Amino acid sequence: MTELLIIGSDVLGEGRRDLLIRDGVLADPATAGAAVERVDADGLVALPGLVDLHTHLREPGREDAETVESGTAAAARGGFTAVLAMANTVPVTDTAEAAQYVAALGDRAGHAQVVPVGAVSKGLAGQELAELGLMARSSAGVRFFSDDGHCVDDSRLMRRALEYIRAFDGVIAQHAQDPQLAGVDACCHEGEISGRLGLAGWPSVAESTIVARDVQLAELTRSRLHVCHVSTAETVEVLRWAKGRGIQVTAEVTPHHLLLTTDEVIGYDPTFKVNPPLRPQEHVVVLREALADGTIDAVATDHAPHARHDKEHAFGDAAFGMVGLETALAVVMDTMVETGRLTWSGVADRLSVTPARIARLGGQGRPLTVGEPANLCLVDPTARAVVDRDRSASLSRNNPWHGRDLPDPIQLTVWRGAITYRR
Repeated sequence: MTELLIIGSDVLGEGRRDLLIRDGVLADPATAGAAVERVDADGLVALPGLVDLHTHLREPGREDAETVESGTAAAARGGFTAVLAMANTVPVTDTAEAAQYVAALGDRAGHAQVVPVGAVSKGLAGQELAELGLMARSSAGVRFFSDDGHCVDDSRLMRRALEYIRAFDGVIAQHAQDPQLAGVDACCHEGEISGRLGLAGWPSVAESTIVARDVQLAELTRSRLHVCHVSTAETVEVLRWAKGRGIQVTAEVTPHHLLLTTDEVIGYDPTFKVNPPLRPQEHVVVLREALADGTIDAVATDHAPHARHDKEHAFGDAAFGMVGLETALAVVMDTMVETGRLTWSGVADRLSVTPARIARLGGQGRPLTVGEPANLCLVDPTARAVVDRDRSASLSRNNPWHGRDLPDPIQLTVWRGAITYRR
């Protein structure tokens, strides 16, 4: 394998040094050979490769919206070297064979590590536990389980799942949405705007009440709970209480919940229909503060591509979700770095180190030091661009950032020592 020498990068924003990549790991730059490929990184920040805890790759079953090939190409463009592929595929990833198939698709694509997420319940139906143990013992080594898109609302089933995964240090990732409080027709935040527009809304407590139940179940079972896509101030308060008690709970926030608000819904544009819904500005402020102080542990994209025939409908009838892999770091820079809430070291923690720890990915989120795996990205902190959805590597165009001026940071992504994206 050709050696790659990255010259003069600012590692985590803490000082300039060279990085030599040889045979998939970081080596001593002083040992670089004469034939080394050189990359001038003057003015660029080096970060460990980003890790996304929440990606929908749609394959198998919905290759019209996304494939593992296209989704991981988008991931590489966004600086990601690992993504956790959610289980709501067709068929559902609820068996060892299905998990192994998804992992194999990732290996074949070669743009980023694809880590299959196993379903908590068979068919995501919320009635019977899926093959948690078999998925964990398979070659895919599943440790992260979620019925994302559906809430595990049955308390007894949630308790059983938490008890079961404790034996192999697994984690249950909950889509917190009380189906009784939210209702089947809910499509946006319940409040003044939903009432004015005549749209069925779901209140913020539909999220926080499930989280309040689940953190107590995690305490009871002494097991690990992860809260997906936190969107409300009430949930943040529950998380603070739970962490203060030493409960093993972690949480993620999406880029779109850090920047967009319920105001986007006023135009009835289905691009902005997402689950959980966009919330008012007062919630956004709390989410940013919680990410900065560590109450929310990580940023995860909830990249949710959709074919046009699923998204281009009246707001209430359109599919939930928006793409986000290529713009995640840009939004975090805009909301957290440029406002002084996070340093580059903090960005590395929330988008790489901590997600890798939560998912138990030993080769990801590692320090950029000699002997560590060569998974990294180079970031230009000054570059900006107007987002153009038609330039995306994703197959889908439900991009909420289209036409918006944002940072345009990623210059180079390296996974396992190989360049997967170069500007």
